[in-house]
Amino acid sequence: MNLDLRRCPSQYKYTPGALEIAAVYFCDTLEDVVRPEKIQGETAIPSGQYKVIIDFSNRFQRLMPLLIGVPNFSGVRIHNGVTDKNTEGCILVGLYHNVEDRLYDSKGTFDKLFELLKTAYGRGEKIYLTIHDCPSAGILEPNPLRKL
Repeated sequence: MNLDLRRCPSQYKYTPGALEIAAVYFCDTLEDVVRPEKIQGETAIPSGQYKVIIDFSNRFQRLMPLLIGVPNFSGVRIHNGVTDKNTEGCILVGLYHNVEDRLYDSKGTFDKLFELLKTAYGRGEKIYLTIHDCPSAGILEPNPLRKL
């Protein structure tokens, strides 16, 4: 299974993006700011390709997606959350609304994504997430194919 995260340029406190599964839009994302040097708990992971596994998270006390091989980071997960305060270097999923700089329906979105990932992982499929930094300027607009 191939996931692509297309990040827009960082805003003041966060980086919006869009997650695609097999080249089809799935949801919006929110991460920490992309920085040239890491600040613990306030920096998005570098762009690139990462293997994703499903394992137990001590922090969340449940099975969660974990990114493997992120340089200078550990414990990077995909999970639900609302604002940049919930990221700590991880990738949040949901529906983005740039007026309020937050994600909506994050838990529901995460639950749907996790079921897809868990099913693929259970079948022995390899899961990869490729993060692309968007070269264009501007803030991510809500996806016109969905309603907020």
